[in-house]
Amino acid sequence: MGHNWYMCGEILVIIAMVTHLLLCPYTKVEESFNTQAMHDLLYHRLDVAKYDHLEFPGVVPRSFLGPVAVALISAPLAGLVHLLGGHKFIVQYLVRFVLGSFVLCGLLSFANAVGEKFGRNVKLTFLVICASQFHFIFYMTRPLPNIFALPLVLMTLSCWLRQRHIGFVWYAGTSIVIFRSELCLYLGIILLLELWTKRLHMFTFLKIVIPAGIFLIGLTVLVDSYFWQRWLWPEGEVFWYNTVLNKSSHWGTLPYLWYFYSAIPRALAFSVLFIPVGLYLTAELRPLIISAVLFVCLYSCLPHKELRFIIYVFPVFNVAVASAVTKLWLNRHKSKVKWFMSAIAAAHILGNVLVTCIFLYISHHNYPGGEAVARLHLLESQNTDVHVHIDVATAQNGVTRFTQLNDNWVYNKTEDLPVAGIDMMSYTHLLCGPIKEQAPSIYYSDTHDVKAVILGFDKIYFDKYKFPFVHIARSPQIWLLKKKKA
Repeated sequence: MGHNWYMCGEILVIIAMVTHLLLCPYTKVEESFNTQAMHDLLYHRLDVAKYDHLEFPGVVPRSFLGPVAVALISAPLAGLVHLLGGHKFIVQYLVRFVLGSFVLCGLLSFANAVGEKFGRNVKLTFLVICASQFHFIFYMTRPLPNIFALPLVLMTLSCWLRQRHIGFVWYAGTSIVIFRSELCLYLGIILLLELWTKRLHMFTFLKIVIPAGIFLIGLTVLVDSYFWQRWLWPEGEVFWYNTVLNKSSHWGTLPYLWYFYSAIPRALAFSVLFIPVGLYLTAELRPLIISAVLFVCLYSCLPHKELRFIIYVFPVFNVAVASAVTKLWLNRHKSKVKWFMSAIAAAHILGNVLVTCIFLYISHHNYPGGEAVARLHLLESQNTDVHVHIDVATAQNGVTRFTQLNDNWVYNKTEDLPVAGIDMMSYTHLLCGPIKEQAPSIYYSDTHDVKAVILGFDKIYFDKYKFPFVHIARSPQIWLLKKKKA
C-alpha cells in the first residue's frame, strides 16, 4: 500500500473527532473546572481574583497546568476571534479542538509505535477501529483531568513499545504527579515489568525518576499555588480524598466487575469480541494487554466507577483487535472459513459505526442547559436588561462562562435560593430544571411566563411494531421563564 493509503486512518480519526466536537459542543459539570479555567486564562489572564474557581472551587482542587497549555496554544486564534467580533462560544470550540489535538498527537505516536512493532497494516486498521468507536473519540475533546492525562499516557505507551525509557519515565511521571495519581497503578505495572526483565535497570530508573519527580512536583506546586491562592499540590489532595479517604464513593458505587461487563463492551462495541482472537494469533501482544487488564482489575477495587477513569486502556485493547482483523483479512483467500471470518471482522467496523451514531444522537440531546442558555440569547438578543438565574440542573448540563455571550447581562448561579422566594423574584429570567419532579412553571405561574421548554434525552425504548424498533425518547429538562411585567 502507498503512503497516502496509510494516512487514511489518521484522516478518519481527525474527521471523527471534529464531528463529535461539532455535534456535542457543550460540556457537563465534571468538565467545568478545566473549561472555566481555560476561559479565565484567556479572558482574565493574571487577574486571578475574577477566576471562577475561587467562587466555585469544587470538591477537590485540580491543576491549572493543563488549561495553561491549552490556553497558550489557543490564545492567538482566540484573539483573532475577538478582533473579528466573534462571540466567546466559538472559543470554546477552539480550546476543545486544541485539547483534542494534544490527544491526537499522543494517539498517532502510539499508532506509529504499533506500526513499527506489529506492521503498518495493523497501524492502519488500529486507527480505523478507533475512529469507528464512540467513547474514545467523544472524550478526546472533553476537558477532563483524565483527558489532559491521556496524551501523556499514550506517549508513555509509545515510549514503552520503542524501549525509550527516559521518555517513558518523564511522560508517566507528568501524567501521575500532575493529572491522575491513580495512573501509578497502570504505568507502575509496566515499570515493574521493565525492571523485572532488566530492560530497565534500577540504577538507570532512579537517575531519571528522582530529578523528574522533584521538578514535576515543584512545577505543579508553584503554578497551582499561585492560581489557587494557597500552597497546595492538587493531585496529592485528590489522591488523599478519593483513595485514602475513599470519599469518591459519595458519588455512587458500582460492582467490582462493572468495568468488564459494562464500560469496556460499551466503549469497544463489537470490537470487544476480537480481543481474544488477537491474543491467540499474536503472542507479542500479551504484555500490552495483560498490563491493561491488571490495571482495570486493581482500579476496580475503588467502588466509585466511571467509564472515563479507564479510557487509557481502550486504544491498547484496540491493538489486539487490529491485529486480529488484519491477520484474518490477509488470510481470507486461504479457505472459505477464513473468508467468512474475515468478512465478519470487516463488517464489525460497520457495526461499531452504527452504535456510534446512536450514542452520538443521544449525546447531542444530552446538554439541555447549554441549549437553554443559547435559546435565551436567541430570544432576548436585543434586550440589554437581562438578569438571569441559572439553577444547578442548568449549570450542570452545558452552561459555562464561554456560553455567557452578553457582557451587559448578569448571569447568576447562586445556589439554594428558596423557590419563588424574594431573591428569585429579583431576576428577569430563570433557567430551571424540575422542582420536586414537577415543572417549575407550576411554582411561578403567577409571576413568570414560559418562553421555552428544552427537551433532553430521557431513555431508549423498544417498539416491535414501529421501525427501526429501537427509539430514543426525550422529555422536558429545562424551562426558560421570563418575569411578567408589573
